[in-house]
Amino acid sequence: MTVIAQARVGLQDPHDCTDASDTLTIYHALYDTLVRRVGQDYVPHLARRWDVSEDACQWTFHLQPDVTFHDGTACDATAVAACLERMAREDKGYTLGAPAVWRQYLGHAICDVIDPVTLRVTLQSPMADLLDVLEQGFIVAPSAFAALDAGDYGHQVGSGPYRLDAMTTDHVTARRLDHHFAGTPANPVMTWQSVPDPDLRLTMLEQGMVQVANGLDFLASERLGDMRHVYLSPVAIIYLLNAARGPLADARIRRALSIAVDRDALIAEVVAGAACPLHGFVSPQHYGAAQSQAAALDRDTARALMAEAGYPDGLTLEVDCPTRLPDEAERLTAALGRQLAQVGVTLRVHVHPAREDYAHMVRRKEIRDLCVFDSSPMSTYRVLYEKIDSRVAGAWWQGYANAEIEVLIDKGRRTTDREARAEIWRAAYRMLQDDPAWLTLYNPLRVIGLAGSHPNFAMPPDGVIDVARLPELDEGRNAR
Repeated sequence: MTVIAQARVGLQDPHDCTDASDTLTIYHALYDTLVRRVGQDYVPHLARRWDVSEDACQWTFHLQPDVTFHDGTACDATAVAACLERMAREDKGYTLGAPAVWRQYLGHAICDVIDPVTLRVTLQSPMADLLDVLEQGFIVAPSAFAALDAGDYGHQVGSGPYRLDAMTTDHVTARRLDHHFAGTPANPVMTWQSVPDPDLRLTMLEQGMVQVANGLDFLASERLGDMRHVYLSPVAIIYLLNAARGPLADARIRRALSIAVDRDALIAEVVAGAACPLHGFVSPQHYGAAQSQAAALDRDTARALMAEAGYPDGLTLEVDCPTRLPDEAERLTAALGRQLAQVGVTLRVHVHPAREDYAHMVRRKEIRDLCVFDSSPMSTYRVLYEKIDSRVAGAWWQGYANAEIEVLIDKGRRTTDREARAEIWRAAYRMLQDDPAWLTLYNPLRVIGLAGSHPNFAMPPDGVIDVARLPELDEGRNAR
């Protein structure tokens, strides 16, 4: 048995949107999706191939034949259509603070079953990046819908490479299928174990009690040697800026904040170097992220911009700050305050211990001048659509508007050529560096430990453990 120690386990409804990597690793083991992410692109999975119309409104998926769910029922075009329709329900797609995430893309879509292995999806609006949604569109056996709707989250029935065997509050165990269409995983039995303490996760790996330990302390894990693997998280640690009212409605003040921050010094002070500076609205791992020159630290220009905007003597900004997610939010805000004081900006901090209430406050657009947040979707288009586009005014949008960006969004959503669309998103990236919607700070560096030596191992770019593609991990091979 291969045991993964992670901060939490627990399954809910797979059609509810989540960015929790500890949950997604289990879902991807139990369920198939139409496509699979590899690097910044997608490869066939349950869909052997697909076609998209020139206007990016009609998608036709050609499925693997003769696939069955773990309960023996058919995983065919009818089942896939039922899953997409269920994802689009008003009560599905919920993530922290934001209901019906998938409905904004799949709502009003028409799913036509052409034959058992062919499904045509017609969208109400163009979406050339539909695969970004379908990568998390878990194909669940329709026979399990009623139980999931009733809150029976132990009833997880997919067609994935592992079948659920047992589930408790702190363990999930799944067994390998020997004839999965995508190949046979190296490890026959997987157990995900909840171990909230990262120091204990590290010790358990060293002692051979587990074969994988994720979310390890950056510095303490250095003693693992070649069992230690560092990877860049795509999660962006940011401050959302209130561009609807107050000082940050002025683009000059937003830019002044961006060039007043020494991100390297902030990373060294707050997270002991366990991050990479973030100068754009998405991580370098995102599709269409430009590798353009970052705006240099320039506090003289920051002061000049503030004076030009009417604040020659500085200003005070009101900050909303949670106590977790990110967990370093309070330390970060204190360190940021010390840096911004050098250009005459004072931060007045308001701490919020109830994280879900905080998320709802942000969604209702009740933030003060700025608030600590993170941005997690691996989809560049989703970030632009849900968080930047003023016409959508999505859950996390805070008043920012840029007509040139919105022209690019419209162009990108209709551009089916992948490289041409990437160049559109790169243009948006550069534009958002000059006119930032947020104060972007860093992408965390995370650590995973694996039993034995695996020099070719690399975490997927979304930071989710792909158990079907883990190397063989024998019990005891990491014991010292």
